[in-house]
Amino acid sequence: MNHVPVLEEAAVDALNVRENGIYLDATFGRGGHARRILDRLGPRGLLIALDADPEAIAFGEREFGEEPRLRLVRCNFRELGSVVGQLGPDSGIDGILMDLGLSSPQLDSAERGFSFRHDGPLDMRMDPDAGVPAADWLAEVSEAELVEVLSSLGEERFARRIARGILAARERSPIRTTAALAAVVERAVPGHAVHSARIHPATRTFQAIRIAVNRELEALDEALQAAIEALAPGGRLVVISFHSLEDRRVKQALRAASQPPPASRRMPSAPDFRPRLKTVGKLVRPSEVEQASNPRARSARMRVAERIAVAGQGESA
Repeated sequence: MNHVPVLEEAAVDALNVRENGIYLDATFGRGGHARRILDRLGPRGLLIALDADPEAIAFGEREFGEEPRLRLVRCNFRELGSVVGQLGPDSGIDGILMDLGLSSPQLDSAERGFSFRHDGPLDMRMDPDAGVPAADWLAEVSEAELVEVLSSLGEERFARRIARGILAARERSPIRTTAALAAVVERAVPGHAVHSARIHPATRTFQAIRIAVNRELEALDEALQAAIEALAPGGRLVVISFHSLEDRRVKQALRAASQPPPASRRMPSAPDFRPRLKTVGKLVRPSEVEQASNPRARSARMRVAERIAVAGQGESA
């Protein structure tokens, strides 16, 4: 399946692309947003694009060839600050885009092990050369940790039953494939819940394990802070998230950089607070038309913020 970027026009519009600006696509994927940004850049503009997935980088090299305005960098977006330090100007980046969703080729590739819809090795790593596959993680994880992961990262109400089912199954035989894991989860979930659910009973388990294996939320926290620091005054940060755990972290990071902390008895005010961001517009969701044409867009949420100069530091802030 070809990858269809979510909120493609809205996200690039929100970046407020200037012809000769310098922009960063922190999650290149299959280059849908990147292509739109390049369409709006002039000959002196620059787009830096990051991705941890070697297949994404190889795709970019094939599709964009010798495009002089594009710099492709293979790395996790938590390394954003280091990349900007090497390739970006001292004045900062004019706009940063983060699309936190998986690309369709990742989801549809059985070998990557992200989805139970295609039986394949239980891998789930964004970067297949780093970390441990999900199968190895499942083989060693304790019941307590697995319950916590399923509960907190998958918001799975049957976390304890599923964790016990996984540990019992792995005693009989290692869980090495996506189909095997999905079957274990389906057996562990009560029958009435399976039949009444709008989504497959293994959906939240797969999400939780993928997030844990890739340490996605920690990487997001680091990337958001690095992005805020990397922006030039007037530069925009645009983030598209796909589940509440991501969106909550994005919302909290933008709020912390734009609003003083709430007053408390111990700290009734924050006189030294200097906002670094101002939020732009409201939460953006895909239109009904986009959701109908691209079902993977249904859960998308987009937030936008703009870097402001810190008072007393001038344009170098």
